[in-house]
Amino acid sequence: METITYRLETFEGPLDLLLHLISKNKVDITDIPISLILEQYLEYLNAARELDMELASEFIIMAAQLMYIKSKLLLPAHGEAKEEDPRAGLVEALLEYKRFKELCGVLSPRGELGRDLFIRPPEPLEKKAEYTGTIEQLMRAFDDIFQRIERSQAPPAEAFSGIVAREPVQVSEKIGQVIDRLAKDGRASFQKLLSEAASRADIVAVFLAVLELSKSKKIWIEEKGGDYLLTLTGE
Repeated sequence: METITYRLETFEGPLDLLLHLISKNKVDITDIPISLILEQYLEYLNAARELDMELASEFIIMAAQLMYIKSKLLLPAHGEAKEEDPRAGLVEALLEYKRFKELCGVLSPRGELGRDLFIRPPEPLEKKAEYTGTIEQLMRAFDDIFQRIERSQAPPAEAFSGIVAREPVQVSEKIGQVIDRLAKDGRASFQKLLSEAASRADIVAVFLAVLELSKSKKIWIEEKGGDYLLTLTGE
């Protein structure tokens, strides 16, 4: 019989070697000729020992299993009851291993796709400066802007009517308005937001909304030219 030369590193385990022998001999995996496969399997083990190659314990265990299956096949059957084929467990393991191996053959090239491609790295984006000032500084800025707005606007007619009318302004509503404004324009001036307020209560509500958004880190506050620019963080 022609001597078969193997290299252990080409087989990932005993099932891999068995599949190779079954394919080489062109036999049906569901009807394995155990004697032939066992003979060639043992030739592989002996060749590996002669080359001082370290064999994994799985290869030795598989050899013992093949010998056990061969001995079961050589024993005469007793009774009329049909006994289970002693090769059934091995066939099932081989079929499952073959399915996984074929699946790996399909998925492996996908993992290598793009491995040898080089793309231009993304350009660094300008990092937005997070507001690091204190609440007191923002309060002073608010007070300064508020005073300028007060001086630039004439007193409303209601101020001379002798009747004080107060309309409740919801801070949560202002938070939504500020977010919508920033989402639409990308950036907004703190001073402009306050100057667009319809009343003092509205101004205070805008200020509290900005404080709450800054506290929850939903906006960046960047000081620029005596004003404060607001930008959404994306959180």
